[in-house]
Order: sequence, then structure tokens, then C-alpha cells
Amino acid sequence: VRSFLISNALFWIDKYHIDGLRVDAVASMLYLDYSREEGEWLPNEHGGRENLAAISFLRKTNEVVHGIYPGVLTIAEESTSWPMVSRPTWLGGLGFSLKWNMGWMHDTLNYMEHNAIHRRFHHNEMTFGMLYAFQENFTLPISHDEVVHGKGSLINKMSGDEWQKFANLRAYFGFMWGYPGKKLLFMGCEFGQWQEWNHDKGLEWDALTAGTHQGVQRYVSDLNKVYKHEPALHENDYEWSGFSWINANDSDNSIFSFIRKAKKTDDFLVVICNFTPVIREQYRIGVPKGGQYREIINSDLTVYQAVV
Repeated sequence: VRSFLISNALFWIDKYHIDGLRVDAVASMLYLDYSREEGEWLPNEHGGRENLAAISFLRKTNEVVHGIYPGVLTIAEESTSWPMVSRPTWLGGLGFSLKWNMGWMHDTLNYMEHNAIHRRFHHNEMTFGMLYAFQENFTLPISHDEVVHGKGSLINKMSGDEWQKFANLRAYFGFMWGYPGKKLLFMGCEFGQWQEWNHDKGLEWDALTAGTHQGVQRYVSDLNKVYKHEPALHENDYEWSGFSWINANDSDNSIFSFIRKAKKTDDFLVVICNFTPVIREQYRIGVPKGGQYREIINSDLTVYQAVV
């Protein structure tokens, strides 16, 4: 069975040239007692609840895949605090390239669902993730799981009227692209599809006849261009050296400001996110170096609010 599954993974990479493999529900493999009541499972040979055979299989799979195809990503959807999921097997890890940051996703989406007036009371939902942000090689997952089965589309998770929903969505994307970690955005979210995903239907491409949806699409496109062009946004995603808060505690204004840093010490970006519809004039922040700063992207530009 191990040989068949590993061969299957290699087949997809070799014949269909896929760039990565995601392993679903890894936690259900790692724990013998996962979703089982007392008496429904047997401990391992050491008396623990770890599934030693599954651990061995996952490590072997990652070793083989990365050994033959070094550029291919293996990604774990692992919802617990199992350690070293994305660390090399020779260090005792499972050997995955990336792990989904489920905690970040749940916390930040909860925050965005709150009315802007009440967000000051939930400020920690946007900052808590930094306590563990560099324990794994994380990707920030806005996946199909969040826009199906009655959960609603991503834009409908945003609070407020239609104008505020679009403004919130763009602000959220800006925060996401600035935050440490690789990005995963499910199709349809990039232009603010109203309906939740249905595998029996196509995407709402006709929504792009509206300027507001075009604006979100253009914004995501420009975010990707900035992300690729600015090493500070992607070089040090997994290390504290690539991030520092300017102000993580301005809950009264619901503003977050931080610095992203490249490997070169003088290459950095300042990211400021305002999660209220209130314009903050003369708002002061600190910067790491004196000089003139140039704005490279702003989610409230007219071109992102409606494209005519």
C-alpha cells in the first residue's frame, strides 16, 4: 500500500507535471484516537496515541518526492499543534514543504465578520497568529473549505453594506499579502464572487461586468506584482528577521502597522492596515529609517473601487 501511494504521487508529478501535492486531514492520520471515543482505539507500541506507521509513511513520501523532484511542494492540511510538520525528516520533522495556517485563517475571518465599530474588542484575533507564525513554514489558506456548505462566499463574510464589503475585502487581501507566509486564495475570491462555491456550477464570471468586482480583481493582480517585485514580502517568510511590529496594539483605531524585511538590511516595506471606514488624517507611526517613503499600493485607490 505504501509503495502504491508513493508511486501514485510520483505519477502525478511525472506525467501531469503538477507543482505540488496537498495532503488533506493529516491530523486524522497522525493520531490513533482522532475522532474516536475511549475504547475505540488501541495505543501504539510505546503506549502513546501517535500513529507510528502513518508518521513513517508521511516522512518516506516526502523524502522520495523531494529527492526525485526537489522543486515540488508538499503541503499539509494539519489542524493540530503537531510539531515540526514542515521541518526536514533528518531533523525529526515530517518533511512537508508547507503547512496550512488554520489558526490564522479562522481568527482573521472571525475578525472581518465583526462590524467595524466592534473590532476594537477583537483586535487580538489579527495579532495572535504572530505568537506561532515562525514555528512552521506556513501558508495562509483561504481555501474551498471556507466558501462551501453554507459558509458563504468570502465577500459575504465581510461586514457592512456593499461598499464596505468590497473595502473590507481589499483591506483583508492587503493584510494577507503583507503578512508572513505563502498565499492560498481559492478561485472566485479574487474578484469577489457573491455566491459560495458550487462544484456543479461555473464561477460567476458575469460579476466582472460590474466595476467593483473588476476593481478587486485588479487589486489582487497588482498585489501579486508587488509581492513578486519586493523581496521583503517573500524572502524571509519563515523567520523573525523578516518581520517586526510597528504598532500591534492600536485597538481603538483598528489599525495594524508592521515592517517586512528582505535579506538586505536596507530593503524593507512598511505595511499599514486600517480596518474601519474612518479616514485617519495625521496618523503617526514610527519608521525604521529616516527619509521619504513612497506609497506602492493602496486598496482605497479609485481604480480598485470601480473600474469603468
